[in-house]
Amino acid sequence: MDIQQFEGRKQDHLRHALNPDHQATGLSGFSRIHLHHEAIPDLNFEDIDLATACFGARTKTPFYVAGMTAGHSNANAINRILALACDQRGWAMGVGSQRRDLEAKQVDRWHRIRDEAPDLVLFANLGISQLDQTASSELMRLVTNLDAKALVVHTNPLQEVLQPEGTPQFSGSLEALRRVCRDFKSEGIPVALKETGCGFSKTTLKRLAPLGLAAIDISGLGGTHWGRIEGTRAAKTAGKQHLAAAASTFANWGESTVDSLLAAKEVLTEKVEIWGSGGVRSGLDGAKLIALGARRVGYAQPALEAALAGSKPLLRWMELQEYELRVALFCTGCKTPSHLRKKEESWK
Repeated sequence: MDIQQFEGRKQDHLRHALNPDHQATGLSGFSRIHLHHEAIPDLNFEDIDLATACFGARTKTPFYVAGMTAGHSNANAINRILALACDQRGWAMGVGSQRRDLEAKQVDRWHRIRDEAPDLVLFANLGISQLDQTASSELMRLVTNLDAKALVVHTNPLQEVLQPEGTPQFSGSLEALRRVCRDFKSEGIPVALKETGCGFSKTTLKRLAPLGLAAIDISGLGGTHWGRIEGTRAAKTAGKQHLAAAASTFANWGESTVDSLLAAKEVLTEKVEIWGSGGVRSGLDGAKLIALGARRVGYAQPALEAALAGSKPLLRWMELQEYELRVALFCTGCKTPSHLRKKEESWK
């Protein structure tokens, strides 16, 4: 791996993710979901409890910051701000891709973040295309070095096929994922799978259902669109203009967040937790996902934007998301997220 090229790509991703043109705004499907107002809720607002279980650990909220960035010089500072805020507010957090941790051994200094936030619920993270070439013992090392609650495997075929440096080699990925689920289950470590903004179709979910995954983060169309980002990068890369043209064609490619979640609810059993992310921009969006069946709700770009402004703005933003979820629970007559999830008549 060319380390300078790798770092440059990661910093490009960080910058482009903040560009509104790279957000698939309006395509998430949230506007189709209506939560019914309860004019006389039989509870007090202060009694609402956001606490949610996460693979045996109790977190104060159902929220998490999805894994976003790693492997470059700015990553440590950003992840430290995110981690300390998540620890303080009781959110879970996914780390950025640990691919360089495999190849260059602990370049991201996650252990320092763990030392400062010993109780933070962390998720390890690696791309699905790395599974086939990595022994389960090496993958386990990524988890144990973080004292992570789970390994999250991300899949991003559209991004890889449009990225100037992409590695769109996905043959054997399903079997590799099955192997990792089996090996990790024997060690008591959950494995989750997440998309990166293009969601999951019902057909794909049916293929995933028997693999032994503990959770699937649907990460649907509606937020940061990596096809658009890679198209912008390709337009400035010699000999890659065809990728930029193709990215324009696929600028709205994917399964919406709502459609992905409804498909997951239909296909998956209760043994597989459904996590909702992809264009979540408010606590009300989070409440809608919970009403549809999500156990956890993830944020990425908005959390990154707040973190870049500093710890205090990030904490204020997180507090607002929690307050908006509380309001949605109160005004639907639900004391807990679990209550809202079970209240089937709360959406249409």
